[in-house]
Amino acid sequence: MVDEALSAGAVARRLGVAVTTLRTWHQRYGLGPSEHVPGHHRRYTPTDLARLEIMRRLTAEGVSPAEAARWARQAPDPTPNGAVAPTRIHPTGRDGGGTIPVGRAGPAARGLARAAMRLDAAAISETIAHALAASGVVATWEGLLRPVLAGIGERHAATAGLIDVEHLVSRCVSEALAAASRAKVPTGPARILLSCADEEQHTLPLEALAAALADAGVSYRMLGARVPVAALVEAVNRTGPAAVVLWSHTRATADPVQLSALLAAPRRPLLVLAAGPGWRADTLPAGVVRPVDLAEAVSLSAAVRDSLNQSRRD
Repeated sequence: MVDEALSAGAVARRLGVAVTTLRTWHQRYGLGPSEHVPGHHRRYTPTDLARLEIMRRLTAEGVSPAEAARWARQAPDPTPNGAVAPTRIHPTGRDGGGTIPVGRAGPAARGLARAAMRLDAAAISETIAHALAASGVVATWEGLLRPVLAGIGERHAATAGLIDVEHLVSRCVSEALAAASRAKVPTGPARILLSCADEEQHTLPLEALAAALADAGVSYRMLGARVPVAALVEAVNRTGPAAVVLWSHTRATADPVQLSALLAAPRRPLLVLAAGPGWRADTLPAGVVRPVDLAEAVSLSAAVRDSLNQSRRD
């Protein structure tokens, strides 16, 4: 919770709800922004935000919106640090089903995690789209999407649950990244080939790289999930890419033979990147680079594209 007044968009991201939901709560239940400066839009104060948090929590627990709004309006003012004691407002006695851990990630990630737990596709998509527009693909992936996806995975490993949450969030992330890629279509030949390892089905990080490359003006081809090594080598020989990024999420799909086959291809790429946590540095063939994060993968891909273009001009 913060001391300054906030816009509707900022409050929506903190709570993990859609802006349209805030408008509905304002119009139907009187839970709107109370700070008014002449000539400006009304803004939400810490007290407004605390009461909206009660509204969000109770509706997520199954309380009707009208009843939740009544409890929220009766809530006392926030404590000095901006928090409202949760024991004061809990008519149902339920805990809302737990939370998704996001570590040190910021308010937007916590809001996205809350929206994910509610399976609120509109709020999830709105939060991601705003972050992509405001911060770009790399910052959104590292600061918002990856912490939430990792938190969902952590909860699933501990409880065997949240499969529905993972599927919905993955779909929303994939759609948002695809939209970001379409919004900035690079010009020139596709110098970068993106592929998952054989039997690898986790494509979201590769989709993030594709969107980040488009953001950086780098053309690419995406082969997607579960690409057999023979088909990958055939694609390399057919298109002659400057770089190939091979993604592996787990050790089970990180067979170094796939990398060796790329290095032995007749039209060997200038750069082979082994991306993802599946790869072990001590098993990589000589000449293969393992990027530490999304930003480095984009930087290396752009550099080798530029190097090839320069050599052809010379």
